[in-house]
Amino acid sequence: MRVKRYVVDTMPDAMHSIRSELGSDAVILSTKEIKIGGFMGLFQKKKIEVVAAVEQEQKRVVPERPAPSLSVPRNAVPQAYMKASAAPAASAVKKPAENRTYAELAAALTDAVAQSNVAVLEEPLDGEQDSDAKDIVPSAPAKTNLTSGSALYESRDIKSMPAAPSVPDNNEVLHEIKEMKQWMERFTRQASGARDLPVPLELIRERLVEQDLDADLAEQWIDAVFDQWTSEGRNWTSEQFQASLKEQVSCFLSNRMGNGIARDTRILYIAGPTGVGKTTTIAKLAAEQLFRQGRKVGLITSDTYRISAVEQLRTYAAILNVPLEVVQSPGDMQRALSRLESCDLILMDTAGRNYRNEMLVAELQSLLAKEWQSETYLVLSLTSKSRDMKMITEHFSKYELDKVLFTKLDETGSYGPLFNLLKDFPLGLSYLSNGQNVPDDLLMASEELLYGMLIGAGGK
Repeated sequence: MRVKRYVVDTMPDAMHSIRSELGSDAVILSTKEIKIGGFMGLFQKKKIEVVAAVEQEQKRVVPERPAPSLSVPRNAVPQAYMKASAAPAASAVKKPAENRTYAELAAALTDAVAQSNVAVLEEPLDGEQDSDAKDIVPSAPAKTNLTSGSALYESRDIKSMPAAPSVPDNNEVLHEIKEMKQWMERFTRQASGARDLPVPLELIRERLVEQDLDADLAEQWIDAVFDQWTSEGRNWTSEQFQASLKEQVSCFLSNRMGNGIARDTRILYIAGPTGVGKTTTIAKLAAEQLFRQGRKVGLITSDTYRISAVEQLRTYAAILNVPLEVVQSPGDMQRALSRLESCDLILMDTAGRNYRNEMLVAELQSLLAKEWQSETYLVLSLTSKSRDMKMITEHFSKYELDKVLFTKLDETGSYGPLFNLLKDFPLGLSYLSNGQNVPDDLLMASEELLYGMLIGAGGK
């Protein structure tokens, strides 16, 4: 068989060349679009590469010979021909290559190409030009048996190619085993809900799902409780399941508690989206620090966008008998800090911002005076969706958030999003607001309180 490669502009050009050089009996083995020429990958021209073959009238069988050493690395040989050369010996015995038709030979080569997902022919080697259509196989070797695969490479000074190894490389086998193990572990985790859980643990799992807790966190806790129950003899009471879950929740919250406002904090910034209750919350914090901690408190507000926002905070300041400063620019901020320098703690109420508008959120950065010891609280509403909470936190995180405060505890029965946020962001939970009464409806976050909220034992 004689095989030739053509690089042409259009298929009609290829058909004309094939018929004139190989005759009307030629068979097209493959076609593909390639790019040639250009400079450093630019200005390349699109061409069509066509591989055609024709069976010559005379054929002779070349006796098999030992395979000499390769003249090029193995990875330089297209995998398609390696697979074609590795055809089962049984089928070759049943039907020798001399008796195979053009269609069968073309089909065998096409199948090898499809299986390996590589082009039938790679770019020319050793200085061959893309634009020159050269014979891949010289006339004499073209009469050899195609099933050996070696004749296809004799024109490139590759004398022979051993059959592709039937056994994969050890590294590939280990990699596949590792992937299978990972998939099995993932499948087991996802299907853990279908396990035969004891009734008390199944009730706990249902409660966590009702609380909109992320599935991976819920299953992590359930797995830990299940393993402990199994290791201790599978003979627990409902109270023991509750105690084991409480231990998991406590371990989760151990490094996620904010413990209120630090004693050395001079400025506390309150940031967050619109409508979460920042102004009311800052009044509660001021009262808590004034009456319970005995600190001298001052207030600053930059919320001049919302109607009556300043008046609302001014009313709280008058009731608490604390000074209030209104700022609209970084210059105002510096003057306000100077006037409130005698205060132990300064609470700053920022304007609510649409977290999707980067420009509006960026205005907060210009008002943050980081030269003083400060903390930044993010205020979120528990009535928001878990996905929205995470998106809001991600937008505000560029301003060095330290802690988080959740409001509207009394307006929802779903507390899982609180845990989901703490799982994904390194924030400490300090306070929970469960009403609009100032200063009463403000709770210091604790592990006991959060566990009770999660399992339905209290929290409002």
